[in-house]
Amino acid sequence: MEYKWGIDLGGTKVEGVILDAQNDYKVIKRMRLPTEQTMGYEHILEQIKSLIDQLKSSTGLTPEKIGMGTPGTIDPVSGRLKNSNTQCLIGQTIKKDIEQLVNVPFVVTNDANCFAMAETRLGAVSELEELPSLVFGVIMGTGVGGGVVLNGNIINGRHGIGGEWGHNVLDPNGTECYCGKIGCVEKVIAGPALERFYQELSNENRSLKEIYAQYNSGVDPAAQATIQHLVENFGKAISVVINILDPEVIVMGGGVNNIKEVVLGAKEAAIPYVFNKEVRTKFLSPKLGDSAGVFGAALLV
Repeated sequence: MEYKWGIDLGGTKVEGVILDAQNDYKVIKRMRLPTEQTMGYEHILEQIKSLIDQLKSSTGLTPEKIGMGTPGTIDPVSGRLKNSNTQCLIGQTIKKDIEQLVNVPFVVTNDANCFAMAETRLGAVSELEELPSLVFGVIMGTGVGGGVVLNGNIINGRHGIGGEWGHNVLDPNGTECYCGKIGCVEKVIAGPALERFYQELSNENRSLKEIYAQYNSGVDPAAQATIQHLVENFGKAISVVINILDPEVIVMGGGVNNIKEVVLGAKEAAIPYVFNKEVRTKFLSPKLGDSAGVFGAALLV
């Protein structure tokens, strides 16, 4: 298939791309529209269709199949989307519905899987001298997610939750998560959790970006404690992934990973919890930026 079409469905935007697979995946066309999720599920489907129609009109190309990344995942048994922070998608048969609307077959997976696939095939991992067989992709932003790529293929798993390390319990005495558990990884080291941790120490409300600036200034003890809390708990949380999957490479994306201390301190922070005397896992920063989601979707085809 010469051209690969991808759709990245996010909470605020739906983005589409056409890549030329025979020319180093050169971008033929890339476009985006607002998701407008407040207008409901049917409207989101129409936005996806409108985006595809615009891509077709502007390029003269017609897709044979389309890859799409979604917030949340499709349950392999029911075919319904679950675990999504875009609430109106939950319980919907989005793959079937969009295929009927557009009259094109779709391959659909979680957006974190798309990130992991893109960074493996086209991004940071692809630049390594020796390509790994097992890659774990981390996303840490307002939430915490992940994806597993084995020998170039995404591992979705029996429940469609392969790579969902963000909903393992990290702090049993912590904060209740929307998933129903207490103290999930997401409720400890995601952006909002870190901002809450800082506020409890300082009685000040700051964004994570501001907290990190305070940390770098060296004059704010609460900011120092917050970043230390992040690095230590990241090490503890990611050690579970290493102990179970033992990936050769972990590539780290999302806004929280703009804090360089996370990548630089990951190995040392994980050592006390990994079932080995040292951590040989490579931790990489991503290369594709906001292109990863939509490029990864196109690579599903």
